[in-house]
Amino acid sequence: MLHHVQVSCPVGGEGAARAFYADGLGIPEVAKPPVLAARGGCWFRGDGVEVHVGVEPDFRPARKAHPAFLVEDIDAVAARLARAGSAVTWDDDFPGYRRFYTTDGNGNRVEVLARA
Repeated sequence: MLHHVQVSCPVGGEGAARAFYADGLGIPEVAKPPVLAARGGCWFRGDGVEVHVGVEPDFRPARKAHPAFLVEDIDAVAARLARAGSAVTWDDDFPGYRRFYTTDGNGNRVEVLARA
């Protein structure tokens, strides 16, 4: 069973991560344990999903590797992300699902999908 997925951000990229994962995808932020909080980054957890955002001084956004989030109302999520300035690129190549790709606030690739 998967516990969490980790993505990276540059030094100071936590605000952009919060805007995307908490505000855009609606995954609540949770406090990191104090010993880990000193490293920077932020964590998000809700409804069977956990995302850890870690700081990398030599950060390069992930363009191929990505987390995929299964949502109920994909149109609402797409609209919320688009209103926040995230590009939404729809893709019809996964039978049985509607999906789109976007990038988080730090440029990492993210997939969002819903059962058709």
